[in-house]
Amino acid sequence: MAKPTIELINALRLTATNLRNGAYHSWGHHGACNCGNLVQSVTSFSKEEVLRYAHTGSGEWTELAIEFCPVTNAPLGLIFTRLNEIGLTPTDIHHIEYLSDKAVLRQLPGGFRWLKRNKKEDAIVYFETFANLLEDQLLEQVDVRLENITMPIQQQDIVLVY
Repeated sequence: MAKPTIELINALRLTATNLRNGAYHSWGHHGACNCGNLVQSVTSFSKEEVLRYAHTGSGEWTELAIEFCPVTNAPLGLIFTRLNEIGLTPTDIHHIEYLSDKAVLRQLPGGFRWLKRNKKEDAIVYFETFANLLEDQLLEQVDVRLENITMPIQQQDIVLVY
């Protein structure tokens, strides 16, 4: 499962919002499929640029992610470096493309069901559910016990007695 980061959570939510607001979605288009839309959210690349960079490799996003080499400076390498920096692994990229991570599917509103990878509405609910799941995991990591919270002392609150 992806590393829960604020940046990844925000990117997943932004992708869902963009899709909901009319972003082009076409599962057979590297720049506009599930991963292509996510890449647009985490980079400044347009769908045409994502498509062009994806075509420097061979295969679908799932194969591209597996063949990724972090040493290269090619644009495709930059894309995968960026996805990795925000918390995604090649396995996560595969699941995003196919909307298939069972941990995400178990958390879907209304319960577990299989989603269609080429259905925009399914991609939206998957991105939102994935973001919610990661947010819950991130919150579990936060220690909010009072003894671990330090409060800044304001200068006017200090009284010195001589």
